[in-house]
Amino acid sequence: MFDTKVALIVRDDLAVWQKLNVVAFLATGVAAAIPEALGEPYEDAANHQYGRMLGQPMLVFAADLPGLQSAHRQALTRELKMVPYVHAMFSTGHDAANREVFRAGDAANLDLVGLALHGPKKAVDKAVKGLSLHA
Repeated sequence: MFDTKVALIVRDDLAVWQKLNVVAFLATGVAAAIPEALGEPYEDAANHQYGRMLGQPMLVFAADLPGLQSAHRQALTRELKMVPYVHAMFSTGHDAANREVFRAGDAANLDLVGLALHGPKKAVDKAVKGLSLHA
């Protein structure tokens, strides 16, 4: 049905609240990076207006740090759109600080706790190969 795919990868050793926080931020990043993927606003039977959501499924995978780093390398080589979340972002208090700690990290060995990918189905599948869906 869709030519593209969205995958959210979350590190498996995080506390539940951290996993949920990372998934929420990654999902907003996908929506911002691919606004054309958003569906139309929702409206209920009483004509109350609601916000838009992504018009395609997002699959959530679990991985350890090496699994996340591997997916990141694969995504780079396939030129997929990516939204990263690194461990240091848990200790910041605002968006500008998030970008600062991200930029200060080792680009070759990001301390990823989450990564969102979007692109052609086959390319995303290759980037997440070997990862399991989050349980």
